[in-house]
Amino acid sequence: MDYPDNLKYSKSHEWVRQDGDTVAVGITDYAQDQLGDVVFVELPSVGTTVSAGDSIAVVESVKTASDIYAPVAGEVVEVNVTLGDKPELLNSSPFKEGWMFKIRPSQSGGLETLMNAAAYRQFAESQ
Repeated sequence: MDYPDNLKYSKSHEWVRQDGDTVAVGITDYAQDQLGDVVFVELPSVGTTVSAGDSIAVVESVKTASDIYAPVAGEVVEVNVTLGDKPELLNSSPFKEGWMFKIRPSQSGGLETLMNAAAYRQFAESQ
């Protein structure tokens, strides 16, 4: 499993990468491994306002469908439309090409509540 040090992580297995005044969000290597082969992704609409913990997207795999949760509060400002044609990017490149959406965090976004790589690794390996 890969746990990049430059990311923050949620207990629901999303990763967050700070990118200027926005954060990119995707699912972790652990999550994609547990899901198996991803066959469909339902992304949020640009302009959607979310609270941390809100169900914001759905990933369907050959095994199951799984909700994806907003790791921070804010507004969705971009989605990775490539996933519509290539949902398998969540498996092959979960931290780069497989990013799902970008959020502009609100003032009380919640970034400080997310885990660093070491804490997330310990959490994921205890599952």
